[in-house]
Amino acid sequence: MAPANAARSRASTQNRRNLRRRKKSAPGHQILGLRERKKARLRQQIVETAVRLFRKQGYENTRIDDIVNILEISQPTFFRYFPSKDAVLRDVGKRGFACIVEHLKSELSSEADTAARLRRLYRAMAREVEADRALWQAVVLSGAMDPVRSPEMRGPEGVAVGLLREIIAQGQQRGEVTRVFPVLHLSEFMEGLYQTVVRQWAVDLTGPHKLGERVDSAVEFFLRGVQP
Repeated sequence: MAPANAARSRASTQNRRNLRRRKKSAPGHQILGLRERKKARLRQQIVETAVRLFRKQGYENTRIDDIVNILEISQPTFFRYFPSKDAVLRDVGKRGFACIVEHLKSELSSEADTAARLRRLYRAMAREVEADRALWQAVVLSGAMDPVRSPEMRGPEGVAVGLLREIIAQGQQRGEVTRVFPVLHLSEFMEGLYQTVVRQWAVDLTGPHKLGERVDSAVEFFLRGVQP
């Protein structure tokens, strides 16, 4: 057989082998993909059902039994996806941090001064929280966004805090924010003020009040304290 013909024959044989291997492996991949999609779909259904119940009857009054009964699944099935009722809300917490990050990035891309950036940032965040009080009360009570109680939140929180530090650092560079205190401390003070106000509002610790007004006061208090 001529060298060229031999090469074509070997290539043809190899192609047939590859085709047979793909045919044999394809059903397995399809089954695996279908199984993963079903798992992802059920996980999302658990989160959506739990959130709906938290909004309707409150976090503390919602039991895992309530969630599994609606979905017609067993408790062991639930626990394969989430180790506790609190853990369900960590998905909500991650989405919350993602939303905060988007607001922070938007402000970093603007030409406004530090005061305008912080006022606009925290007003936008307060509006979103205030629009869904029952859910955020559940988030607060469960500690779903607390990096101390939920260590897996440290990464998402770290991204958000890093962007807040960048806003404050730019304010120092422009002469709009005092340099007496390091950026790390200033960002912790601002974030601590906001988190405290939200927690108290969510559980009515200081009596009924509008979150937006209280957040505005917290931001103004911070801005006066950081004047150069």
